[in-house]
Amino acid sequence: MDKFKRCVSYIGSKAAAFSAALAVSAMAFSGCGKALPEVTLSVWCPQESVEAVEQMITEFTDLHADEAVFHITVSEEEELSCKETVLANPAGAADIYAFADDQFRELYNAGALLEITREADAIVAENGGADNGAIRSATVDGKLYAYPVTASNGYFLYYNSAYLSEEDVKSLDRILQVAEENGKKFAMDFTSGWYIYSFFKGAGLDVSLNEDGLTNSCDWNSADTADGRYKGRDVAEAMLKIAENGGFLNCGDETFVNGAADGSIIAGINGTWNAVNIEEAYGENYAAAKLPEYTIAGDSVQMCSFAGYKLMGVNSATEEPEWSMSLAQWLTNEENQLTLFRLRGEGPSNVKAAASEEVRAAKAIAALGEQSAYGYLQNVGGSFWTPANVFGTTIAARNPDGTDLQELLDTMVRGITSPPEDSADTE
Repeated sequence: MDKFKRCVSYIGSKAAAFSAALAVSAMAFSGCGKALPEVTLSVWCPQESVEAVEQMITEFTDLHADEAVFHITVSEEEELSCKETVLANPAGAADIYAFADDQFRELYNAGALLEITREADAIVAENGGADNGAIRSATVDGKLYAYPVTASNGYFLYYNSAYLSEEDVKSLDRILQVAEENGKKFAMDFTSGWYIYSFFKGAGLDVSLNEDGLTNSCDWNSADTADGRYKGRDVAEAMLKIAENGGFLNCGDETFVNGAADGSIIAGINGTWNAVNIEEAYGENYAAAKLPEYTIAGDSVQMCSFAGYKLMGVNSATEEPEWSMSLAQWLTNEENQLTLFRLRGEGPSNVKAAASEEVRAAKAIAALGEQSAYGYLQNVGGSFWTPANVFGTTIAARNPDGTDLQELLDTMVRGITSPPEDSADTE
């Protein structure tokens, strides 16, 4: 990805008037014998947030116009892939970058995150306190290393109420039945460990990061039913049955949004980042709910989910630590979290923003709140993603080679629990 080709600069390609205003300001102070320092910063954020972040930065530079001449660039970098880009060249990464909370531990272990020392206590309080998940996802030994941005990096069910009732969406079997009967689809991404976690956790099986902060523990291949849990094979069989249903479609975000828009997809599991698109697609029939129950070994079991957060970190290699912290704090404050909610439909982590009437009225946020009773903090190491992807992709393809399901499970768990250097580290 060539970020610099897509870079938006506040001194150059940004409006000439803004650049001229900064120059006049600098000369005015110089004339008084108080030349302003020049501050150069870079910010990475998702493509869909670039315009909003640009506006936030304009407001920030206006606010501090008597303190410095700013040269700030904004470039596209997806939150889900940010870790790989940063770790490939930490010194060349942006001063400030947004990322999903599951990447926090590896970024911290690599020394790529600056400890937040500027107004840290206030940031903790504004985001629900030290025991709140948003803060816990960004701290190590009581020290803050990132700014919470959203508290909605989880998933739930979107559906078209022209086809499905509130009663229908309580059961995945029923959703699939209605979809198939109407020549439509229910969408879910089986290729992502983030989503298929919902089946294993619902069955009482788990995956978690060990105390070393690198390796994982995982019992998804469990062959016994101790403590009331189901066997790993039970989960695999249930997933395979879903994949074989005519009403099921394995797909990612873009296909889901497009399918909702053209009417071919009437329900799907996804997150708040697509709330605006799905609401536009379904119109007056737009609805959302917690995840449904699914059938496993003849029982109905509630699907669980990861409860995640999005964070903004300051690069430990920044040459402007104070200004980087100041800008990152501004980009993640109450009002700017509300801006991102309005733009992308993501729920704020800031408690005042989250309590606002407009946030509480959002259907996607309400559904996520309902699902939160079955949501668990995302806490896995990098070795989790590729083995889970391989397993889910095989199941979504209906196990074309007829491999024994226990073998598929054992292979996946061996990969998940391997040290990071022994397995791919991509999501």
